Amino acid sequence: MADRMVAEGWRDAGYEFICIDDCWMAPTRDKQGRLQADPKRFPGGIRKLADYVHSKGLKLGIYSDVGSKTCAGFPGSYNHYDLDAQTFASWGVDLLKFDGCNSESLELLAEGYRRMSVALNRTGRSIVYSCEWPFYLRPVQQPNYTEIKQYCNHWRNFYDVYDSWSSIKSILDWTALHQDTIVKIAGPGGWNDPDMLVIGNFGLSWDQSVTQMAMWAIMAAPLFMSNDLRHISPEAKWLLQNKEVIAINQDPLGKQGYQLSKDKNFQLWERPLSDRAYAVAVLNQQEIGGPQKFTFSLTFLGNGLACNPACSIRQVLPASRDCGVYSWISSLSVEVNPTGTVLLKVLPL
Repeated sequence: MADRMVAEGWRDAGYEFICIDDCWMAPTRDKQGRLQADPKRFPGGIRKLADYVHSKGLKLGIYSDVGSKTCAGFPGSYNHYDLDAQTFASWGVDLLKFDGCNSESLELLAEGYRRMSVALNRTGRSIVYSCEWPFYLRPVQQPNYTEIKQYCNHWRNFYDVYDSWSSIKSILDWTALHQDTIVKIAGPGGWNDPDMLVIGNFGLSWDQSVTQMAMWAIMAAPLFMSNDLRHISPEAKWLLQNKEVIAINQDPLGKQGYQLSKDKNFQLWERPLSDRAYAVAVLNQQEIGGPQKFTFSLTFLGNGLACNPACSIRQVLPASRDCGVYSWISSLSVEVNPTGTVLLKVLPL
């Protein structure tokens, strides 16, 4: 995958991390109590792999768990936070995904997330810290996002993504339902993580793939692909490497977007961008029929400021084209395929 990321333009598009998830470990720690790689899967160990990944201009991510065991039953980091952080740093790891299985209590879970954050910083190595803290708290208590952002760089709020449209829909529905509590906390250094992009697999139609890419850009989501780059269609590659969408996703203002309105057929979302611009997404929720027209007043956008006194509008997805110049009192009509999304960029004039 590292070779592919370099050879086929993924690194140059901005995808710089290659991450190993659960099951990389040997079933036991070594004699010094340190985590060790599965000798069959990683005969050279993780340090050697990290050196190779770094030689390609990429960064390496790894996985551990706050509890006594990982979700798949491998050794967890409980009671070993400092040792494991030092081990990861000594291997040259650049990102840690820290899962939340097998913690005996919510107090120990929260304490473990805090302790691993401090331990990672103590190594002196810059390591992105990806948490599942709020997801494991949520069934029981409302997460304190101000605290979570003090310790984590991004955090999962909801169930794992699957390679299916129903999964993408459920993530978007959950996000819209909870936007009043989660949108305002997101920003540089700390992001809500709606989980991975499953574009380029088998479960999403083309329009649904466009929807995931567009909405992950609106949500200021970290972009991690879960796919096989050896077997990816030119269309999926075009979408995942689309410079205009990635630029919206990575906008330096770092504000997360939100749902403005929803009726039985359509959802309208917006995201404030730098230089007073806005990204706007129109999602057609219908799963039957053909393309549907959605018309909305531009006064809706940006509290009436996005197109005041005028703006130019560009369509980014499903294909890029200029839509022209509009005044504050104009309406805009877009045609959207079932389960598809039209992504627009609105620039003030």
